[in-house]
Amino acid sequence: MTQPDPATPRPRGLPAAGPRRIAVLGAGSWGTTFAKILADSAREAAHDRHEPPGRTVVLWGRSAAAMGHAARTRVNDRYVPGIRLPGRLEITADLPAAVRGADLVVLAVPAQSLRAQLAAAAGHLEPDAVVLSLAKGLERDTGLRMSEVVAEELGRATGLGAEHWRARTCVLSGPNLAMEIAEEQPTASVVAAPTTELASWVAHACRTRYFRPYTNTDVVGTEIGGVVKNVIALGVGIADGRHFGENSKASIITRGLAETTRLALALGGRLETLSGLAGLGDLVATCSSPLSRNRTAGRLLGLGLTPEEVQEEMTQTAEGIKSAPAVLALARRHGVDMPITDAVVAILREEITIDDVAQLLLGREIKSEGTAP
Repeated sequence: MTQPDPATPRPRGLPAAGPRRIAVLGAGSWGTTFAKILADSAREAAHDRHEPPGRTVVLWGRSAAAMGHAARTRVNDRYVPGIRLPGRLEITADLPAAVRGADLVVLAVPAQSLRAQLAAAAGHLEPDAVVLSLAKGLERDTGLRMSEVVAEELGRATGLGAEHWRARTCVLSGPNLAMEIAEEQPTASVVAAPTTELASWVAHACRTRYFRPYTNTDVVGTEIGGVVKNVIALGVGIADGRHFGENSKASIITRGLAETTRLALALGGRLETLSGLAGLGDLVATCSSPLSRNRTAGRLLGLGLTPEEVQEEMTQTAEGIKSAPAVLALARRHGVDMPITDAVVAILREEITIDDVAQLLLGREIKSEGTAP
């Protein structure tokens, strides 16, 4: 992984000192936390790193009542309770006002609602804006990664074409459990972009004393790591719900990394990405932490709840439930064997019972470990 350079690079058409205005769309736990990161970074840049002041960060959410309350109290009680939001962070429910003039637009909405959100925002976007996706999922109907959805939808809605937006779209992934980061517990992450210069430009905007961004140019591998780990975390959660031990869960995590890697490589991703923060790092955090929504959803499945009951129980989106069938379909189109993903999807479709899973996986033909199927 490439670390951000000491000096902020300047991609063509972008402010040399970094973004002047950043809009974060989506005020859930991760969107709110990332807006805090950006506002803290802007403050640190001006005070600690002696960079030019004046960067504006705006957080947008759908609910006027919730955003008004958060703006007054400086707390988003529903998603990051007890966390004081920076005074310099603007909070609004006015989408055109939030997006207008932003040279960096951060997308922190669930994967399955991303396209509709892009369509609503497209008419207000600056044509040279950079887009940063935080969502970790595949679009259910198309199987597209989030960067592909951004390029396709904005290309159509703005008339500038998909290639224009593909060149300006980045993704961020890594071990990003929102509540830990909101509490300013130190962590690292990865910004992936088509060029090193663009990735570094974005990374400098979200660099704080508690959040360390690295960079790479492997958008595909970075996204696939973030997508598939949600499905593997469901499997680990199921094992936890069935009271399986640490050996079982470690086996799922390790073999889950192998099938994640196979899919990423088949799509053009790079091996080193999957052994880094966006692959192994994200997988370990999501599969191990009780804060993980996907692990929690899997545990509820393991305790005997139906998929419908799990979704009713969850207060926030567990992307793995919605993305798992799309991940499996993508793997099959590319001839990639993903037995853990296959088993999780079969459980979600209620084609097999939880008790069938162990024998289904352990009864497979003996093969070399490696990354072979």
